[in-house]
Amino acid sequence: MPHDPQDDPRSLIYREQRPWGAFRRFTHNQVSTVKIITVNPGQVLSLQLHRHRDELWVALDSGLQVTVGERTWEAEPCEEIYIPRRTRHRAAGAGPRPSRWLEIAFGEFDEEDIVRLEDRYGRG
Repeated sequence: MPHDPQDDPRSLIYREQRPWGAFRRFTHNQVSTVKIITVNPGQVLSLQLHRHRDELWVALDSGLQVTVGERTWEAEPCEEIYIPRRTRHRAAGAGPRPSRWLEIAFGEFDEEDIVRLEDRYGRG
């Protein structure tokens, strides 16, 4: 099922300047699930996809290696990474300290909606 690029939630991020600086609002009156995930140095999450949700990741720390589709790179802190449903993705700890990212999931969230394609910990 092709994914419409206009569904990318990064296009809906609201920005507002204030006298003290600015803010960015990632969701507004939407159903979403929000987590902060930590990966330890040298560890890697499964290569996976989801059938029922899209994800928007915001890298919080350096040392986070990200794979989305066929592309792998080290995300910059504050980088926003969009992962459409049915897209292969993973994260790994590539730095000397734990790396974190904020995950905002859009759609039907269920931990059972993880299709693992590769997993070093033997989970199916």
